Amino acid sequence: MSDENNTAMDPHGLFREENYTDQKMGAIRKLTPVKADGSDDPERQISFFGSAQVMTPMGAIPLNFELAGSTVGEAAEDFAAKAQVAVEEAGREIEKMRREQASQIVVPGQGGGNMGGSGIIT
Repeated sequence: MSDENNTAMDPHGLFREENYTDQKMGAIRKLTPVKADGSDDPERQISFFGSAQVMTPMGAIPLNFELAGSTVGEAAEDFAAKAQVAVEEAGREIEKMRREQASQIVVPGQGGGNMGGSGIIT
């Protein structure tokens, strides 16, 4: 790649990742900011992210969402509400994709279907 800045990892933007799960609803990722030497960086805030899957006729769709809280327990309490929002957003996105796909249905005789001929009948 010509631009090496896009491929370099930022040593001042590192996080330690921990995973928690109840083995039922999903998982919580805790991202703790760390300094370049690996020690905790108290200047930056800990972040929590939830992940779950929703089953659809098309298969499992992964959901990822940010969680509020300063502890894993608080993040777990926020999980259900944020998962519901993510499910609703995924449903809207699926419906939007269905509408876009349906609008691309080609109807015979509506142009573009001359099968490679010049359109001139002799």
